[in-house]
Amino acid sequence: MADITKDSELIKSLENKINQVKSEIAKVIVGQDQVVEELIISLFAKGHCLLIGVPGLAKTLLVKTISEAMDLKFSRIQFTPDLMPGDITGSEVIEDDISTGKKSFRFVKGPIFGNIVLADEVNRTPPKTQAALLEAMQEHEVTVAGDTYILEEPFFVLATQNPIEQEGTYPLPEAQLDRFMFNIMLDYPSFKEEMEIVRSTTVEKKAKVNKVISGNEIIAFQNLVRRVPVAENVIEFAVKLVRSTRPAFNDSKFVKDYISYGAGPRASQYLILGAKSRAAVRGKFTPDIDDVKAVALPVLRHRIVPSFSAEADSISASDIVSKLIADIK
Repeated sequence: MADITKDSELIKSLENKINQVKSEIAKVIVGQDQVVEELIISLFAKGHCLLIGVPGLAKTLLVKTISEAMDLKFSRIQFTPDLMPGDITGSEVIEDDISTGKKSFRFVKGPIFGNIVLADEVNRTPPKTQAALLEAMQEHEVTVAGDTYILEEPFFVLATQNPIEQEGTYPLPEAQLDRFMFNIMLDYPSFKEEMEIVRSTTVEKKAKVNKVISGNEIIAFQNLVRRVPVAENVIEFAVKLVRSTRPAFNDSKFVKDYISYGAGPRASQYLILGAKSRAAVRGKFTPDIDDVKAVALPVLRHRIVPSFSAEADSISASDIVSKLIADIK
């Protein structure tokens, strides 16, 4: 009973901290409330995000501002076709000992050793380099010259892709896309929001972002999210939704016509983790079906493969997921 009371107090504390974080982010970022919330949900669920949006929508600024409000080390990797795995993980360099005259190897850490890592335009670099990033995401460690180095927690990767330019890119395979908890779509701001963006960014004065939550507090809240209880009917809804994306288990003509491959069990896990995290950051002690529905689009849109018929009929993965959510009883 004492543990339940303690967790209830922690959830209230988390809600308060998140509201403060959002207030600090709003000093710099205009609008994008849903994007900010989805990033925060993913962070507290120990997931990573793939952010898709055209250039100039302040993706880098958004991630950097979140890291500042959360007192985390921010690291940015600009992916290019000539980037090597060592440029991400780090490499060993030869060092001279002046006193003895001997040479020795010293490991120099790469930009992956950050708390929040922005992998900018991840599809611009070859698969070998992409694999180095994705391995670190999965294992939370890197191995160089036979030595393993543990990444500091909390560890959160946000990779971006430009949906317009596809020449000279290396699209991530489906199996590697599956490692991202959320696929977040960043859209253009509204007219009023764009007016405010122009007004606030063309003056000399810059807003100061205050640090409101530490890395150790984030780790404690991440562990709290795992302890959040979930009702059986909520888990049942999440599993039914994921299974409905698989043509082999769904007799619907819509699914058989428009989906080539459905989502795997990792989607079910992330639906529940996302629902837990969303409930916790909103001050709720347990998630409901609405929380699952709220995270279903970012969890599922990159885990289903639309068929050629879907592309021919201009039906996107998001359209398919929205219809499946509406159809689940």
